[in-house]
Amino acid sequence: MDMKLELVVVPVADVDRAKDFYTGLGWRLDADFAPEENFRVVQVTPPGSPASVIFGSSVTDRPPGSAQGLYLVVDDIEAAHEELTRRGADPGEVFHDAGGVFHHAGTEARVPGPDPKRGSYGSYLTFSDPDGNGWFLQEVTTRLPGRLDPAVTSFSSADDLASALRRAAAAHEEHESRTGTKDPDWPDWYARYMVSRQAGTEPPA
Repeated sequence: MDMKLELVVVPVADVDRAKDFYTGLGWRLDADFAPEENFRVVQVTPPGSPASVIFGSSVTDRPPGSAQGLYLVVDDIEAAHEELTRRGADPGEVFHDAGGVFHHAGTEARVPGPDPKRGSYGSYLTFSDPDGNGWFLQEVTTRLPGRLDPAVTSFSSADDLASALRRAAAAHEEHESRTGTKDPDWPDWYARYMVSRQAGTEPPA
């Protein structure tokens, strides 16, 4: 039985303020309805995300700002930092962890700047909404093996597909430099490369 995570509830004090903040980030407004006087539900979805975020009145008994460690995955952490800054989210600086792929709790072992090797899963930034709910962004460019089914390839948006094509183009240029010949079957190579990157399998030689 598939069990897909599709909703995360975020506790807020001021629903309209939260709505303005999240839609100001470019998140899609899916719903805003109040079937009762003291019951309101607002749903927003980050660009390209299969999961949505809900907040409102009487949707959770958790205190505002108590949602922490919420993760958004991006394929370019520095571009994400620029966009969040432009949209007024006031993100923290990009960092990586001194000791491994994932990061320690709190700010222990944080090192400024992206992962020096720009390894997938290794670069982060944080931001908070007006209530203090805490978000992380993590840069993922190549999935770990087994994370995705290599028989199923999908892209969540046109921007996501365009990013994958740009990475494939750069890798293919290196491939042609190594072989010293032009590759007339580059569409096949692109396809194999994009599938392997998404599934975490061995890319084409």
